[in-house]
Amino acid sequence: MAGDSETGTGSKSTKPLDAGDIQLLRSYGLGPYSNRIKQLEKEIEECTKNIDELVGVRELDTGLAAPSSWDLVADKQAMQEEQPLQVARCTKIIDEGAERAKYVINIRQIAKYVVGLGERVAPTDIEEGMRVGVDRNKFQIQLPLPPRIDPSVTMMTVEEKPDVTYADIGGVKEQIERIREVVELPLLHPERFIELGIDPPKGVLLYGPPGTGKTLLARAVANRTDATFIRVIGSELVQKYVGEGARMVRELFQLARSKRAAIVFFDEVDAIGGARYDDGQGGDNEVQRTMLEIVNQLDGFDARGNIKVLMATNRPDTLDPALLRPGRLDRKIEFSLPDLEGRTSILRIHSRSMNCERGIRFELLARLCPNTTGADLRSVCTEAGMFAIRARRKTVCEQDFLDAINKVIRGYAKFSATGRYMVYN
Repeated sequence: MAGDSETGTGSKSTKPLDAGDIQLLRSYGLGPYSNRIKQLEKEIEECTKNIDELVGVRELDTGLAAPSSWDLVADKQAMQEEQPLQVARCTKIIDEGAERAKYVINIRQIAKYVVGLGERVAPTDIEEGMRVGVDRNKFQIQLPLPPRIDPSVTMMTVEEKPDVTYADIGGVKEQIERIREVVELPLLHPERFIELGIDPPKGVLLYGPPGTGKTLLARAVANRTDATFIRVIGSELVQKYVGEGARMVRELFQLARSKRAAIVFFDEVDAIGGARYDDGQGGDNEVQRTMLEIVNQLDGFDARGNIKVLMATNRPDTLDPALLRPGRLDRKIEFSLPDLEGRTSILRIHSRSMNCERGIRFELLARLCPNTTGADLRSVCTEAGMFAIRARRKTVCEQDFLDAINKVIRGYAKFSATGRYMVYN
């Protein structure tokens, strides 16, 4: 009995699937129309692909109609029949707000006209003083135009904030406080000036020898404030043709007035702000016209608005007295040579990102650099790093700083013009 049961159990082995079983599993769960539906879907996909190849690019891809419905000849004729618009300026609105308001436009070198609006322009789109596009037949206003500002003036706007903060500037603690009173305090707390009944200072002159941090502080102001920062180099306003420099100054302040708050920084203002004189040949007349336009924009007949003006120069003695008077440049901030504490702070700031050894006596190094500017001290830190690279070391030691002081401060003394500029300042 035991042998029979063992023989019966061994005879029950697993049978492999044959072709019929596999076909049965493939058809399991399928309805009677499954194969026909798949076949129809495949035919529809192929038909759609053929239609796309025949029609070309679809309308959803380009916004255009199908190429088969294009009429290039009619489109070209319509474009030729459409007259180009003429640029004019709307000088006055008669019966503003009425249903049939009229507009006085001024077309240069032609005449003045009283016209109406075109079909595609609403009365709320047109304001007095704005540029408009008018047709050449009835001179009706067809298009409002943006104010005309030269692209070279628009490019002076600083879009990206500089990476310099107040903490990166050493030796000018008092100057930072004085410029923050002028720039930041009126923007953050205007009610203080209203309660006292005074107008905040609107113009600041930064003067001092080269390398003392005037432009660096202006970059920190641009980083700190959210107002529009416009940077102008004085030589950019010196143009070849008569009146071009004055026009750029007008458009510059027009751009600044269009912003909620703006800061205009004139670097190297002595290039255009020099005192007026007559050399007998008229070679400097264009520069003087540019300077007079700046004087007029700072405190002329029109209000300046919420615009702060910063100017930097290392030759304040050459500037015109009309530019320096209170009301135009209310505050003059001197950037003198840093003292011992300031020089120590500058050395610490520039060595902050360097891989230096511990225990470097920065105050001793600052005592070895008398009558130096911040630019000189930065050069000392750079040269100290160069000495470490030359010795194939990964850290800068105190001896590297001493060698750099001998090279930069004493070796380059004949190239320094700090003493000469201290006479001017």
